[in-house]
Amino acid sequence: MHQQDSVYPPRVSTSCGEVRGQWETGDIGAARIAVFRGIPYAQAPVGALRYGAPQPRAAWQDELDATRFGATPQRGDAGITLIPEQSIPGEDTLNVNVWTPSPDLAARLPVVVWIHGGGFVSGSPASSWYDGGAFARDGVVLVSFSYRLGFVGFGVLDGATANRGVLDWIAALRWVQTEIGAFGGDPSRVTIAGQSAGGGAVLTLLGCPSAAGLFHRAFAMSAVLADPSEDAARRRTARLARLARVTPDVEGFAALSEERLLELQPRIAAPAPGSLVRDLHRLLREGLPLGPTVDGEVVVTGTGQAVAAGTNAGVPLVLGSTRDELAGLLRPGGLLDRTPGRLLLRLLGARAAELAHWRRASGPVSGSAQLLGRYATDRELRSLVPWVAALRGADANAGPTWTYSFDWHADRPATAGHCIDVPFVFDRLAAPGVERVAGAAPPQPLADAVHGALVAFASSGDPGWSPDPDGSGPSRIFDLPLREESGAYAAAQALRPATPPR
Repeated sequence: MHQQDSVYPPRVSTSCGEVRGQWETGDIGAARIAVFRGIPYAQAPVGALRYGAPQPRAAWQDELDATRFGATPQRGDAGITLIPEQSIPGEDTLNVNVWTPSPDLAARLPVVVWIHGGGFVSGSPASSWYDGGAFARDGVVLVSFSYRLGFVGFGVLDGATANRGVLDWIAALRWVQTEIGAFGGDPSRVTIAGQSAGGGAVLTLLGCPSAAGLFHRAFAMSAVLADPSEDAARRRTARLARLARVTPDVEGFAALSEERLLELQPRIAAPAPGSLVRDLHRLLREGLPLGPTVDGEVVVTGTGQAVAAGTNAGVPLVLGSTRDELAGLLRPGGLLDRTPGRLLLRLLGARAAELAHWRRASGPVSGSAQLLGRYATDRELRSLVPWVAALRGADANAGPTWTYSFDWHADRPATAGHCIDVPFVFDRLAAPGVERVAGAAPPQPLADAVHGALVAFASSGDPGWSPDPDGSGPSRIFDLPLREESGAYAAAQALRPATPPR
């Protein structure tokens, strides 16, 4: 560890060699913070390592320039997405980024490790929305990292290591345990946090034996699950192999170029052109097509057992969702609003017995499109929150659970949709693209509350409101005014199965 001086760039000694970052202040209203980007935590996953477990990084001889983001597993132009996440070319795609107010062994600051979303097939830690400056400003070390995506990270393939993307998460957490002290972090106070697929990753890690002791708190936002059966995963592999004209094993896919794989992958991982209702039905029935799969070794159980009785289920957990997660998929007016809502719900697989209770609890809607969006939101995302809280509350092995609901929305767009809460938790309301989801003037007091909840949780183990013992509340309502409510997930509870949905 070097003596830090504002005249010189911040430098840290890691077990693999020296790294050089840079001092920043940015737009967070803080004194200088040290930022290190693109530090490799494992060998580049290329060649024979492409479908293997992440391997320890070889040491480097010269000082590593850690002033730019490293290469990302996401490739090419992702187009206009809710969160702008840039792709960076290169092979060294397994890397971490660190924001710290004090790169000093004596600091011993709490650590938040952020896992980005993207449906397990896309996403990048290089997004300006994921800038950790506000966490560093408030005395928390923020770490983000990249991991293998799509079929390379999660496809089930004979001869390949299972759940390679999950093993990347675990390798990054091991890096944190080994190295974060030199960056000013406390390895005994690590909180894992993520949104969407990143929130699903948080829940998955609660059940991973090889992640034992690597984190101490968990914060899951709008968690989306994959949980495909091994049979379903193998059927997708077989289809992809037929499309690529290779054998459905590691030897066959090793001969397939990255470009060709990425060209074909959407055929098994993205909705096909056609009916939006049909695609929603498939999502509700099957979940995401690529993601963690129970293999008995890395991921040993499904999500239900993982969150309540998994190896790491004893850690405190905060989880919640936005109020209108999937509403943005369905535009009011047009054909949907000219179709009877009950017919649309039955096409999504809704059962008559659950609909009456759900309709009473869900409140009024202004048309079939809104009805469909609210049902899909409650069924796919919001029902997970009370279900997890209830499972944990009924198991003595599980730690305490807090729930929240992010209900605030701008006038335009007039929904609290998927991803709207991310710039609030990072206190990045002025970041490019935020206006698309949060309007032109998102309220800073709400960002103070949402961001402050994760800072408080990482620092003390308490986010600042009462635990939810069984899924019925109380829940923190992130809105103006800020409040606690019981029954915030009453409608979603009507759709919550006694056993895992898939």
